[in-house]
Amino acid sequence: MEIEEVFSSKPRLKIIKLVAQLGSLNVSDIARRINLNYSATSKHLKLLEAEGILTQRVYGRIRMYKFNENSLRAKAVQNLIDAWEQNK
Repeated sequence: MEIEEVFSSKPRLKIIKLVAQLGSLNVSDIARRINLNYSATSKHLKLLEAEGILTQRVYGRIRMYKFNENSLRAKAVQNLIDAWEQNK
């Protein structure tokens, strides 16, 4: 997937920003905070995980998402968010 496709979605950008700010979150918490339904949020999270930006851990029925610490893409996105937020 091209970078334009990953960043062309406002909900995906909200998810990335939220995870950057708060660290590890579950799907329901992310959906509630960005005001999106569970199903749509889950689809965005799966795409971000497939692109190596986020990673998930499963604890029983709960899926927790955070930045993929082993991914250069994830580190670049995290750095972009940090730099953007510092210059507000």
